[in-house]
Amino acid sequence: MPDFDPHTPWLIGCGQPPAETPLPGPEQLGNKAHNLARMAALGLPVPPAFVLGTAWCAAPQPPGPAVWQAALAALEQASGVRFGDDRRPLLLSVRSGAPVSMPGMMETLLNIGLCDATVPGLLRLTGNPRLVWDAYRRLVAGFGETVMGVPAAVFEADLQAATGGRDERDLDFAELRALTRAHLASVRRAAGQAFPQDPQAQLQAAIGAVLASWQAPKAVDYRRLKELPDSLGTAVTVQRMVFGNAGGTSGAGVGFTRHPSTGEPQPWVDFLFNAQGEDVVSGRRSAHGHAQLAAVAPRVWDQLLAATRQVERALGDMQDFEFTVENGQLWLLQTRDGKRTPQAQARIALDLCDEGVIDAAEARRRTAGLDPSALSVERVVGGDGSAPLAEAMSAAHGVAVGRVALDEAAVRRLADQGAPVLLVRQDAETSDIAALEQSVGLLTERGARTSHAAVVARQLGKVCLVGCAALQIDPARRQLHFHTPAGEVAVDEGELLTLDGHRGWVLMGAARTEREAPAELLARLAVLRARAG
Repeated sequence: MPDFDPHTPWLIGCGQPPAETPLPGPEQLGNKAHNLARMAALGLPVPPAFVLGTAWCAAPQPPGPAVWQAALAALEQASGVRFGDDRRPLLLSVRSGAPVSMPGMMETLLNIGLCDATVPGLLRLTGNPRLVWDAYRRLVAGFGETVMGVPAAVFEADLQAATGGRDERDLDFAELRALTRAHLASVRRAAGQAFPQDPQAQLQAAIGAVLASWQAPKAVDYRRLKELPDSLGTAVTVQRMVFGNAGGTSGAGVGFTRHPSTGEPQPWVDFLFNAQGEDVVSGRRSAHGHAQLAAVAPRVWDQLLAATRQVERALGDMQDFEFTVENGQLWLLQTRDGKRTPQAQARIALDLCDEGVIDAAEARRRTAGLDPSALSVERVVGGDGSAPLAEAMSAAHGVAVGRVALDEAAVRRLADQGAPVLLVRQDAETSDIAALEQSVGLLTERGARTSHAAVVARQLGKVCLVGCAALQIDPARRQLHFHTPAGEVAVDEGELLTLDGHRGWVLMGAARTEREAPAELLARLAVLRARAG
């Protein structure tokens, strides 16, 4: 049986290895690519890709074209388009993936291969000028920030100037073309050099940036929190782009096969029409539930449900998945075991056992240590009947009472005084992980329930409310402003708020709470454990 060479790219969906070659494990391919290969083997719609294994993370230099050129040729053949071609260009995503899931802690670059020379070809190929210029401006901003070190605020300022307060999805192709040119000028001004127009140079730099992101401060902090060794490394997945920003019945989504806070056996999905996946998971955009997707594209919704149920049964656990819909075509981009609360952990293990997906012994293993104390839930009780200050989407259930902090320095200062702290931010950003670790909850103006930061908050046991439309943060005055039916309410940094993650409420002051044990869940666990005898 041939051995896997850890320095040779592994192909997914583009010239499969011989049947006798076993699939390398996640420690070699990374968890993301390993599961992509498993989904492809199930016959599910996965864009073709090649993987540079985790061994490259410890190499003194990132792999050059001599390593990946043959794999790129196989990817081109599978896709029917060519990378860098000025008539039928292939665009690529370049994604990280450690052996253990680290949501949002490393970098992803999208639309690699787009440049002045390939824009006309993509225009002819797609017939969609808005898609082309939207993809190009995203590439320039993402590459400029991740590879060339241009602050994100530079591109945000360009975007604000272009939108004038409108949703960026309302920009037409001419406005997006002007925004792209503004971004190109911003890169030259801020980085002191031009955005690279050579697709091969883009790909080489993107691979290097993804490997380097293993040592990013937020990735290092996450490994420290989760006690993961630095030696794991990250793989790099280079994959054909599919476009959720193609308009019409196109969009991007992230979801869980079951509710990650309660464990209820129902899908929990966030979706944005005319968007790319980073819009949902980055925490910089507010996404919404799946109802609109199910209403507008019911066939796609049914396909998604069937595909994710198949993946859940094959992998034996609740899944956290990412997908794109391109002109009505479903594509699966990622799946992994989903992060969940202790209550969800118990409910999901019990349900999977009842459904025959796992056996009783595995269910007992997954629920070991989940006693009444671990499973009890804090809830707001009593009160004066007053309305909440605001409502938001609940990304992690529970109740958190703490003093408002607007950044990591304030979190540390208040925590050093012995106060419980609520981190309040405009966006749910994974770069806030060190501050989030010291907080009891997270509240954001924007963001989705399935953003990477919300996933991490849930994993760390923090209450998390996102997309609070009534909230406006004033960093200069160190204040929050809540727009209520009775008028505007100002809350200073350091004042107490309560986050009710069960109802999605923000309450003034410290609400009275009590702990409640889930009697039905505990009874089911008792029956499971009795079967061990």
